[in-house]
Amino acid sequence: MLGALFFAAALTPTLIPRSYLTQGALAGGCFAIGYLAGELWRRLWHYLELPEPSARARSVANALVAVGCLLVVIVALWRTTAWQNAIRSVMKMAPVETAHPLKVCAVALITFVVLLVLGRLFALVARFLAARTRRVIPRKVANVIGVLVATLLFWAIASNVLIRTAFNALDSSFRELDVLFEPERPQPTDAARTGSAVSLVKWNELGRMGRRFIASGPTAAEMGAVTEQPAREPVRVYVGLAARDTAQARARLALDELKRQHGFERKILIVITPTGTGWIDPAAMDTVEYLHHGDVASVAMQYSYLNSPLSLLFQPEYGAEAARALFAEIYGYWTTLPKDKRPKLYLHGLSLGALNSEKSAELFETIGDPIAGALWSGAPFESRIWRSITDNRNQGSPAWLPEFRDGRFVRFMNQNGPTVPPDTPWGPMRVVYLQYASDAITFFAYRDAFRAPAWMNAPRGPDVSPELRWYPVVTMLQLALDMAVATGTPMGFGHVYAPEHYVDAWVAVTDVSDWSADALAKLKSYLAARARKTSAGSLDDDPDRGG
Repeated sequence: MLGALFFAAALTPTLIPRSYLTQGALAGGCFAIGYLAGELWRRLWHYLELPEPSARARSVANALVAVGCLLVVIVALWRTTAWQNAIRSVMKMAPVETAHPLKVCAVALITFVVLLVLGRLFALVARFLAARTRRVIPRKVANVIGVLVATLLFWAIASNVLIRTAFNALDSSFRELDVLFEPERPQPTDAARTGSAVSLVKWNELGRMGRRFIASGPTAAEMGAVTEQPAREPVRVYVGLAARDTAQARARLALDELKRQHGFERKILIVITPTGTGWIDPAAMDTVEYLHHGDVASVAMQYSYLNSPLSLLFQPEYGAEAARALFAEIYGYWTTLPKDKRPKLYLHGLSLGALNSEKSAELFETIGDPIAGALWSGAPFESRIWRSITDNRNQGSPAWLPEFRDGRFVRFMNQNGPTVPPDTPWGPMRVVYLQYASDAITFFAYRDAFRAPAWMNAPRGPDVSPELRWYPVVTMLQLALDMAVATGTPMGFGHVYAPEHYVDAWVAVTDVSDWSADALAKLKSYLAARARKTSAGSLDDDPDRGG
């Protein structure tokens, strides 16, 4: 019965639409968890020698429970199409096919059987170990030891054999992918660009994502054609993992290359912390370059070959170390320049990049000479500053789009813009968090297993289904799966941030004042159309979208 209830709860909608494969795997896993909980409860009842019903009463109860379980499963499968379409309609996606429930059921059954076999194998090993130790110690103590040793054995196999082997294979795969050259992105011939023949950073040392960042982006001519104003070629500096052996050495190289390209003579300077593989969201950087007519310099440094989730799991310290090293080098030199001639300095990061970018600047280091601000998009739930501000938001403001004090220091934005009027005065530093209510990477929490999250309270975010409900344990597992598929949504939902929303964020952060409302609307339409065309034309356009 517990398995059936967990199965039904797993089919209800959360934040991200699911395929039949992910939906079935989740439902089968939840069925197994419910089944395990019921089995443990039954064994505990028997172990404590509590009163049990007669054989006839058990058979009648089992028959009634079996019918009830079957009805629960059938109703849940019948409703799963409507539940999934409730999310898909919010995100303007096509509805699921009519065979969706049958496919979900098949995948769930396979998943449950596999987990059941593993559970039976664990019980067999535990009983075997208990039987061997029972010869020298009391029976109950031997049973406990058998379970503990079996747990350690299975954990050792999973972590030291399966996980480590998978990690080494993935690390090698991502490393090989990183060195691949893409013919559509040739080495720059302009001496002023990173990776050119005279650059301090060699083209083959940039890595795949670095070459993508340097070779892409708008040119002065493209920006001028859209804005109908003179524009400059933006400065983009990137240093890959292969360039130097340590984060400190790569940071010094990035500073030297930035000085070579006269990046400190621009109006805006942005220190970017990329995602796990080194990917930088073009929707973010193209936008700010258009807004400032190319008078922008940006610098970034790779810290991992792995994508963001794997980097966070296996190399959590690398990103923070690299972000800290780069900021220290750039900020240290920036503070030596005359205040009336140096650029405004900003931080930016998406997803894991936002988390590590938060860690790059020390408060007591910058309090005497503060930076101009930061734009952090899709900040993960473990982001310390984001979590503190969200938990201490103004009373009455929703958790999915908080208001913090008078809005002079930090503001939150989503698809509909900021929470405060645009003419609200800023303080000396401007920090904006761009986030979507449907982004599980931002709103996941382990405590969701036993407590309904605050972002589910009414009113809900515009991209959250009204059909969403909280269930103990199951909702946390659903959101964990949502994190894994958060970049599979249309642009402007989940963890895929749209350029038109970056426009409003950068306008607020960098104090853009020379654009009319009509000109901003035209820019948003142009960037949105270009981004969606590019995304539809190539599935490989942004393989690590935040993640």
